[in-house]
Amino acid sequence: MDWLHDIFKHSPEIALFFSLAVGYRIGQIHFGKFQLGGVAGSLLVAVVVSQVGVTVDPGVKAVLFALFIYAVGYESGPSFFSSLGKQSIREIILAAVLSITGLITVVVCAKIFSLDKGLAAGIAAGGLTQSAIIGTAGDAITKLGLGADEVKRLQANVAIGYAVTYVFGSFGAIIVCVNMLPKLMGRSIREDAIAAEASQQAGVHVLGPGQLAAAPALVGRLYRIGAAAGRQVNEIEQASQPPITLEKLKRDGKVIDIGGDTLLQQGDIVLVVGRRTAVLEQAPTLGSEIQGEEGMDLVVQARELVVTSQNLIGKTIREIAEQTSPVVRHGVYLTGVSRMGKPQVLGPDTRIERGDTVQIYGAERDINRVAGQIGYMVIPSDKTDFVYMGAGLVVGLLIGLLVVKLGSIPLTLGSGGGALLSGLLFGWYRAKKQSFGLIPNGAVQLLKDLGLAGFVVVVGLSSGLQAVETVRAQGMSIFLIGVVVTMLPMILTMLFGRYVLRYDNVAVFAGALSGSRSANPAFGEILTKAENSVPTVPFAITYALANVFLTLLGPLIVALV
Repeated sequence: MDWLHDIFKHSPEIALFFSLAVGYRIGQIHFGKFQLGGVAGSLLVAVVVSQVGVTVDPGVKAVLFALFIYAVGYESGPSFFSSLGKQSIREIILAAVLSITGLITVVVCAKIFSLDKGLAAGIAAGGLTQSAIIGTAGDAITKLGLGADEVKRLQANVAIGYAVTYVFGSFGAIIVCVNMLPKLMGRSIREDAIAAEASQQAGVHVLGPGQLAAAPALVGRLYRIGAAAGRQVNEIEQASQPPITLEKLKRDGKVIDIGGDTLLQQGDIVLVVGRRTAVLEQAPTLGSEIQGEEGMDLVVQARELVVTSQNLIGKTIREIAEQTSPVVRHGVYLTGVSRMGKPQVLGPDTRIERGDTVQIYGAERDINRVAGQIGYMVIPSDKTDFVYMGAGLVVGLLIGLLVVKLGSIPLTLGSGGGALLSGLLFGWYRAKKQSFGLIPNGAVQLLKDLGLAGFVVVVGLSSGLQAVETVRAQGMSIFLIGVVVTMLPMILTMLFGRYVLRYDNVAVFAGALSGSRSANPAFGEILTKAENSVPTVPFAITYALANVFLTLLGPLIVALV
């Protein structure tokens, strides 16, 4: 194995990407109904690879995790703040229950197996994957008035307990959240994620990537004028509600300009665009439909505009339509309204608010005519605004450096909590001001996938060798106690959430449960299973609380063991 050690010594990034590739492949294998998933598979492969000796700069882990958690916050920011309030009480209780059961489990295990304060705190830090416990417990140990050698021994034991239990701490959370929880509730994460998304959309049907309506609401059709001969264009357009639009006219083999006062003649060919119901209603009054005609093609566009016009804010769609002249409305069709990324029910009584995004459909000339009267257009792009993204990460990491002392206990969000909070704020602000700050959906997904999986691999590469060596030297007792500390609080909290707090959606519950244990690898697997962002909001709430609650366990364990 010396040759592998030499390769990884000179290029540790090979170990990282090798673990990712093999881990994700193993994660795809089904063992009956059980599947590891890419993150857990990568973690296990990284532990195996670490046995030949790999040194990875800890800064790599910090960067990858910051990218992952910031992207999660950025994606969920628009919906997160609207979700806060009384409806968040369940998440607060859930996070508190896990912390309390975690504390009781650690203290009871320490009493039964005669663990000292250092090992107990280290097992809590690793088994509950809350690294901050190492710091708070270590600081508490220094205040016990013990000799220098004893303090050093206990602090070393904190590190040993952490190293042995951290790997399973990550893996065990995945087992509970991704495998046990869906079995308990009898449904898959994906099923309930779809149901929750549909509920959040308030009955609005949103097409997924690659999906098209078989019977689209807006259509374009060609007619050879018969019964409509002698009628003006604007008379025909306003004859139905909603109106239709005659976009192009061909007469005697030539495409000619068309206006509201144009008189139609027998045999003219017109391109009619409008809502399908209105077009079909007016078809008998126009003439006979034809399949195609050279030169009568028209390119239409679907564009998003952010509402800033004072003339529209606070008014219903019906009021806006009544107050807008037919000339301005001509050829423009409203197809959707969303508010902070959440689709709204589209109807005559739908009220428009500042910052709403409206989706309109029509020819380029028509869209450009009304754009300035609505607000500003959201320009489609696949380029990331690195100025905005970089600023968000800097702000988040600076927030993570802040420390507030509760007595002698230092409390901090840490880099993860700071980046998550910043991502939520920057994502929310981007939804309000869409002229800058874009991170395309594909880029967000890459940051989440690579950031989390890479972070987990670095953890495995850094801790795996020490954990295995410690188990060999001291036996399996520490590891097995860590398994209990990992699994028992999560199972108890899962049962409490299901039968006392009455969580009835697997995707929402899984997000909240993983956040209450600050279990980022488990959360990553949940997102993969859900295939949407439904679990993110409950995760963000409980994750922020867990960073405080679990951090407090350090000095409490030192005091109680």
